[in-house]
Amino acid sequence: MRGSPLPPSRPGLAELPETVRAQALHRWRVLRPHLEDGVPLLRAASEAEVALRTAQRWLTRYRAEGLAGLARAPRADRGTRRLPDDLRLLIEGLALRPPGPSAAHVHRLVVDVAKNEGWPVPSYATVYAIVRDIDPAMRTLALDGEKRYREVFDLIHRREAAGPNEVWQADHTQLDLWVIAPSGKPARPWLTVIEDDHSRAIAGYAVNLGAPSAIQTALALRQAIWRKSEPGWHVCGIPGTFYTDHGSDFASAHMQQVAADLRIRLVFSQPGKPRGRGKIERYFDTINQMCLPTLSGYAPRGTKDRAGQAKLSLAELDAAIGRFIVAKYNQRPHSETGQPPQARWDATGFLPHLPASLEQLDLLLLTIAKPRKVHPDGIHLFGVRYLDTTVLGEYVGESVTIRYDPRDIAEIRVFHDEKFLCRAICPELAAQSIGIKEITAARNARRRGLAHGLTHRASVVDRLLAVHQPPEPSPSPPLTDPAAPVTPVLRLYRED
Repeated sequence: MRGSPLPPSRPGLAELPETVRAQALHRWRVLRPHLEDGVPLLRAASEAEVALRTAQRWLTRYRAEGLAGLARAPRADRGTRRLPDDLRLLIEGLALRPPGPSAAHVHRLVVDVAKNEGWPVPSYATVYAIVRDIDPAMRTLALDGEKRYREVFDLIHRREAAGPNEVWQADHTQLDLWVIAPSGKPARPWLTVIEDDHSRAIAGYAVNLGAPSAIQTALALRQAIWRKSEPGWHVCGIPGTFYTDHGSDFASAHMQQVAADLRIRLVFSQPGKPRGRGKIERYFDTINQMCLPTLSGYAPRGTKDRAGQAKLSLAELDAAIGRFIVAKYNQRPHSETGQPPQARWDATGFLPHLPASLEQLDLLLLTIAKPRKVHPDGIHLFGVRYLDTTVLGEYVGESVTIRYDPRDIAEIRVFHDEKFLCRAICPELAAQSIGIKEITAARNARRRGLAHGLTHRASVVDRLLAVHQPPEPSPSPPLTDPAAPVTPVLRLYRED
């Protein structure tokens, strides 16, 4: 038995779609026994289970146009539905009304309108197909709102730093994990992360129990900028740009002062449009998927409360995340860059710009600067006095800049014309470390106590005055006619 030869080449077949070419070849195989082997057309069509009239029509097309004649010409109206435009728009408009009705509901409404207007009544399949083919962007805008549309369909400019430390990103997330707080109660911690945009390497992080704040961001930035003690973690230096969201901690006056001192350019994402920070959001997903599931107290979203399973302390969680960053994340090839983040950061031989000393960095990051005036009794801050008997006496009446650590305000640093003068202490607080929160709480408690005393005293005054105040004089009786009989005030027995 001879093999099936290839059909003769005919012009025009190569331009046809693949499915149409396959159709033409199938019809050629039906006709080939008749054309090449002399088999009667009736027998060839019967063996191929094709009607004789159909085979005769194919043979006529082949002889007139060649192999391309065996391909069925696509219909000019293919993909379109023979419905009035207004009817099609009605179907789409009904389907795009929030909250998005079902195709069956749209079909019932359209049938009634079509009958009233004298239009052809569409079948359910036709209505369903029209609803299914609505532009996804239009559907999202109509049913999910403009914000969701921007997130999914808006064109974005994807930032890509050209080198290490050109751009750093920072953000916070509350971890899907429970730890034991110092109070002994379970709590969900917050993670602050700083990532190098070019290499995707993690430059610094901080784990805290409180909500994000400027001081927590400063602690993460301190670790990111300074040299690391862990071997293999080389990411350090002052970034050119610090890219964050509009959170109050990132946009605080303290962070703006830090950026000015370290010559860092602050850039914020547009409010409500965090898409430019997708790289660091992806790292948070990595932490939740690869690091936290191996730790005690892991509680992914959607599960029952697992606070009772908390076993780790905050320090133990901090150490676990640090090991994951140094030994795994920074060493594994990144899916986008194809290189391990640490190796990509090291690849250019980049020399980072560092502060002169860690003390200088702490002074800029972890302290808050405020202008003050030197009084004869010292410098006033938070309702307390700060003194230094050796230096401040020469600057009474002068304006100075003071820097203080919000976590411990027992001591402040005093500067005059950017020159360090001294460390001033509060005698009442010098023996212990006390923060702003403690000062504020004590101040509020004192104020509440005084207000309670005033209220109590006022109530006593009002009560006693009401008891001892002389009665008000009774109103004078009205003038009466002198001729009228006088009624005695007292009633006598003889009058009964």
